[in-house]
Amino acid sequence: MKKHIEIEGMSCEHCVKAVKNVLEELGGNDISVGLTGGGFAEDEISADDNKIIEAIAEEEFEVVKIENI
Repeated sequence: MKKHIEIEGMSCEHCVKAVKNVLEELGGNDISVGLTGGGFAEDEISADDNKIIEAIAEEEFEVVKIENI
């Protein structure tokens, strides 16, 4: 399922890479991560939303919202 994830706390390309790596570890593919609007990711991923939130939080970012698209 494709998801749009709004993320707070991202400010640089290092942040983008950290989030992309987390999503890859959770089995995501076709991942797009950017800094627009404070940070976002779009991903084709089947992982549970709570697992996504916890994994991103471990990188010290906050998931604001996850939407299925």
